[in-house]
Amino acid sequence: MFRPRGQQNRNQHRRPGQQQEGEQVFRVRMPRGKEILGIVETRLGFGKSRVKCSDGKTRICRVPGALRRALWVRPDNIVLVEPWEYGGDEKGDILYKYTDNQANWLKERGHLKALFEQKEF
Repeated sequence: MFRPRGQQNRNQHRRPGQQQEGEQVFRVRMPRGKEILGIVETRLGFGKSRVKCSDGKTRICRVPGALRRALWVRPDNIVLVEPWEYGGDEKGDILYKYTDNQANWLKERGHLKALFEQKEF
């Protein structure tokens, strides 16, 4: 269908996994096994970020190679982290980034209480 210039489809620039404001949350990926929730504090460069995890530890986390181009994290994003088997208290992998609607759903259900109750000295 022909559209005059300037009247393009508004959803054209939307990524498939990206939700718009006001959309309902149907499925939220929950931590399984050793996975934990975290908040990105800062980006360190080279695909690494400092993440404050729900178990009270701060880890240097990286985005694995298979997800590197598909997963863009920014400070204050809620992410799913899998600690490494070796050096798991200090390092981990970022497996998933929650959208704003999914993060609000997690807050309402009380899954993020451990992250927000931590006090820094």
